[in-house]
Amino acid sequence: MARRPGKTLEKWEVAIVKAMLQKNYVPQDVHAYFSRPTRSVNQARISQIKDGKMHVAVKPASDVELDAFLNAWPDIDPLTGLHIKGDELLIKAREAMIAAVHTFNSAGLFFRAELFIVTSVIAWTYLMHAYYKREGVDYRYKKAGVVQKTKHGADKYWELGQCLTHGGSPIEKGIVDNLSFLTEIRHEIEHQSTARVDDALSAKLQACCINFNDTIKTLFGKEFALEKRLPIALQFVTFDGGQRANLVGQDLPANLATAMDDFHNGLSEAEQADPKFRYRVAFVPKVAGKASNSDLAVEFVKPGTPEAESVERVLLKETERPKYLPTAIVAKVKAAGFTQFEIYDHTQLVDQLNARNAGKGYGVDVAGKWYWYEGWFEKVIEKLEEGWTR
Repeated sequence: MARRPGKTLEKWEVAIVKAMLQKNYVPQDVHAYFSRPTRSVNQARISQIKDGKMHVAVKPASDVELDAFLNAWPDIDPLTGLHIKGDELLIKAREAMIAAVHTFNSAGLFFRAELFIVTSVIAWTYLMHAYYKREGVDYRYKKAGVVQKTKHGADKYWELGQCLTHGGSPIEKGIVDNLSFLTEIRHEIEHQSTARVDDALSAKLQACCINFNDTIKTLFGKEFALEKRLPIALQFVTFDGGQRANLVGQDLPANLATAMDDFHNGLSEAEQADPKFRYRVAFVPKVAGKASNSDLAVEFVKPGTPEAESVERVLLKETERPKYLPTAIVAKVKAAGFTQFEIYDHTQLVDQLNARNAGKGYGVDVAGKWYWYEGWFEKVIEKLEEGWTR
């Protein structure tokens, strides 16, 4: 749905119109000050205001307010055509998301994920407020019909959670799941030192960016997309197999690891696989077949093709793998037909193979407790089939 052109002048604009008419501006000239590419105003509205048929209760702006308006006019962002005051919410939404991405991509920062989450939640909140304002939905908290106020008397507006659960929300479930997950993590990291969580959250953060860009284009128009403002991020990091195995789940505080597991356990496999919940890509070194393609850093591969299947085998299946306690591994081994295999046997095999060596990629330490990946279960089965005994 493209952004619908607004037909209604805001009250502050009506006050300016009345002030201009009092100074004998021609209605056609007045109209020129308030119609712009992102908002089309019918010229008849100016005449109706002049004749007292509309906005009778609005008082004309003062000379100071009129002068300030004229001095600032056109007061429009030249890249998007958005009016700095009239489209303030949409401008703030775009700038907050741009700031979130720039912050995350900045070199030398230690709390990039935390800063991104906080700033992106602000961006989404402004985007939802801009949408509800355009749709005529009152997004203020009310009690018994009375608008609630802050401590110092300002109206209390909905936070992001309320915006997403309102019956008029246009946001689909995969995006809601992504934002709910990030909000849950934000609650866990507030006022705490969290160690580095960037790698563990990267797929969710990437989905958040793409979801925001897709949503702003759908709700307001393609001209407000962020692609032109945010170039591809370059980095100095490369990964070998051992490094990749050590990335996910390392050094996560217990509260974060628990929060992430609890949230994932509440979603179906299909919901977890939704790219709007978490967006994962694989960067694979390649030699292009055509010289014209040899400098492309990013190549889009069509789903379902042999190339896509190869990429999935390389990296995607390694992200957020299922984790098992030793007792669960023993139970899986028993279910596979090795009914005599006990926890003591498991301990002996772990020691013999030095399986807790993180470089082998069999498992991960989370808050002082060791969890095993599926690869370790497969290794145990392999050794038992070879005739291993303690």
